[in-house]
Amino acid sequence: MNSDVIDFASLAPAYPELVVAVGALVLLLLGVVINKERSTVVSLAAVVVLVLAGIVLLFVPAEGVLFNGVFINDSLARFMKVLVLGGSAFALLLALPQAEEYGTHKYEFSVLVVLSTLGMMAMVSANDLMSLYVGLELQSLAAYVLASIKRDDSRSTEAGLKYFVLGALSSGILLYGASLVYGFTGHTNLQEIVLAIAGEGRSIGLIFGVVFLLAGVAFKLSAVPFHMWTPDVYEGAPTPVTAFFAMAPKVAAMTLMIRLVIEAFEPITRDWQQIIIFLSIASMVLAAFAAIGQRSIKRLIAYSSIGHVGFALVGLSSGTQVGVEGVAIYMAIYVAMTFGLFACLLSLRTEVGPVETVDDLAGAAQTRPFSAAIMAILMFSLIGMPPLAGFFAKWHAFLAAVDAQLYLLAVIGVLASAVSAFYYLRVVKVMYFDQPVRTFQAVPAELNIIMGLSGFLIVTYYFTVGAPLANLAHTAAGSLF
Repeated sequence: MNSDVIDFASLAPAYPELVVAVGALVLLLLGVVINKERSTVVSLAAVVVLVLAGIVLLFVPAEGVLFNGVFINDSLARFMKVLVLGGSAFALLLALPQAEEYGTHKYEFSVLVVLSTLGMMAMVSANDLMSLYVGLELQSLAAYVLASIKRDDSRSTEAGLKYFVLGALSSGILLYGASLVYGFTGHTNLQEIVLAIAGEGRSIGLIFGVVFLLAGVAFKLSAVPFHMWTPDVYEGAPTPVTAFFAMAPKVAAMTLMIRLVIEAFEPITRDWQQIIIFLSIASMVLAAFAAIGQRSIKRLIAYSSIGHVGFALVGLSSGTQVGVEGVAIYMAIYVAMTFGLFACLLSLRTEVGPVETVDDLAGAAQTRPFSAAIMAILMFSLIGMPPLAGFFAKWHAFLAAVDAQLYLLAVIGVLASAVSAFYYLRVVKVMYFDQPVRTFQAVPAELNIIMGLSGFLIVTYYFTVGAPLANLAHTAAGSLF
């Protein structure tokens, strides 16, 4: 009897995952019992499950390695899991006001979001190539279904199919890379891989394995040139689902990238640095120029997210603790900007339905001044204008690059930011200076609250959460060095 208690207590580092896993099963039963079409109760219960997991994560700060070394819970994992849980919870809240219209009124939607979140938490705590893959696939399989949740919409089903086909390809690439790394090191555990590389040195086969492995993760991250699915899936999936894709999975994939390059491949830093620098420059430059011609708002946001992944990778390119701190801060601010942006997008609805193009936003400032003001603030923050939060996100990333003497990378980042200002400012111009062509409907109270919260955090970042966030990011990054 006592041994059972001890065994359960030894699982303390995985308590948040256990809460989410059990919660997903309970939600599934609840959805079947209540009613297939009454998802509001299930959605709210799903938010409660995610919040409860977050509370356990914060107030039961157990750290350690479990399950024969395949699972690790350290300061970095806890920091990123809070962002994952927060992003998923906000995505569920964003889906509530117009659930029927977007096809998210089915109880399966909430269950799939929770299961995908469980996969992301496993990714964040992956300490082995096998657990890395299991977490990645759990997250991805749920995401494929979420993309096509609106089954009577051809664009949604097309988005799900494209995501599935390209996702399967990326999984194959990642597995091939993992098999090469295993073949040339004899290990799948990240700590053992780094010792094997340090002892035996680099080899061409290992470098190939690293390239394929990072390419598979870069697909999940939407980094160029593995971004091809992002604009189509973002545009075709229902808007609340797109909001979910733009937040939590990015954080999980970025954490996975950090663990691989900083923990497993630290002895060959010069080799993986070249890959990360290429991904960073390609993502920033392509996103900056490709978004200029976009008229669809969701495609614009897709290219924006690709660009921001590139900016975050600038910090990681340094391979230093300051760089990892910069990435952690960047991802936290990115999640705050993204949930506010999608709240604004969902709040601006016309009599013919949700806005789909930039031109549909014409005159929004005249009839919906609060939504337009928050959206304008977020656009300036996405550019990186001081003193908004987006400026400090890029500041930390570029500072890490300069410290590592990657001056050219920092300069390219600043120039890409300048180019991206064009399409962000165009949205502000259309809202404030163009004549309205349609009437905007009333905004649900939930969205006003989310927009207000996001706007407050972005504007007052330096005076409110800036210092605490920097301290938490410093502690999180310190767990790897």
